[in-house]
Amino acid sequence: MLTERQELILKTIIQDFTNTHEPVGSKTVMNQLPIKVSSATIRNEMAVLEDKGLIEKTHSSSGRIPSTEGYRYYLDNLVQPLQLPEEMYHEIGYQFDQPFNQVDEIVKEAAKILSDLTDYTAFAEGPEAKDVMITGFRIVPLAPRQVMAILVTSDGGVKNQVYTLPRHISGEEIEQAVRLINDQLVGRNLKDINKDTFAQLSSNNVVGKNLPEFLELLESVIKDAASEQMYVDGQLNLLNNAENSDLQEIKSLYELINSNHLAGQLIDLSDSQKEKYPVHVRLGSELQNDLLKDFSLVTAEYSVGNYGRGTIAILGPRNMPYSEMIGLMEYFRQELARKLLDYYGRFK
Repeated sequence: MLTERQELILKTIIQDFTNTHEPVGSKTVMNQLPIKVSSATIRNEMAVLEDKGLIEKTHSSSGRIPSTEGYRYYLDNLVQPLQLPEEMYHEIGYQFDQPFNQVDEIVKEAAKILSDLTDYTAFAEGPEAKDVMITGFRIVPLAPRQVMAILVTSDGGVKNQVYTLPRHISGEEIEQAVRLINDQLVGRNLKDINKDTFAQLSSNNVVGKNLPEFLELLESVIKDAASEQMYVDGQLNLLNNAENSDLQEIKSLYELINSNHLAGQLIDLSDSQKEKYPVHVRLGSELQNDLLKDFSLVTAEYSVGNYGRGTIAILGPRNMPYSEMIGLMEYFRQELARKLLDYYGRFK
């Protein structure tokens, strides 16, 4: 651990570097410290911090910048969330104060709001489909052999997929399949639908030999409805926040965050991380992907009670203003949960 004075100096260096993006010298630290200390003492203390690997010297200046270890110490021991400016509270409330027809619309809007407020890349993952029931299934003809399968759930969700049926399937068979599926699945929890469910449906002789075609379509729509939806906004902000101007690297990074599977892995927190802090910061070297070495990821989990949990995150430069961002994420996760609970309350 550091002494109180060393912690003050480290905190001052990080805050000044965040504001100026320039190496910080001893005189700058002396002028900003809340205690009176000579420049020589500060230089000595900065030498100690450098020996401990918490700050480092750049090749072009006698000033110092925080190292990854310095940021980690600051985040674990010194950072304090800041209260947001009043206008930011109003902006979040205004953006969320609109009629939403589905959970996905709220989660998608959350990613957009976060990106707009921070100028970073934002992620929002919807709550898992817990305690959500199937309330209806329809197949709507669109064109010869082409249909749209529509699944409606108890939380107001509507999932649909377009599908091309084989030529030999008749309209009567479609109606019989829809009746069977509704009779057997309406009122069932999405999470309870599994391979055994489809095996039981497939054994039914009422519809005929083409029932597997319909069940394949149904399984695809249910899988989509039961999965957590991931939304990403502000992808182009990567161009502003990337320290490396290598176009191929930026392209690879863009592809990474636009892959739902990879983005989901990126923002996923372990149980121990969730328990330790409501808002968690991981530095680039902790993200296990070299493309992210110059970035930081701020992640927060939100809870909507019996409807499950979701995650929000922002990806920005390593020298982002952590106090402000942690304060924002702490407030935002609560507002998003409140908005979702209000929405779910409409279907009780």
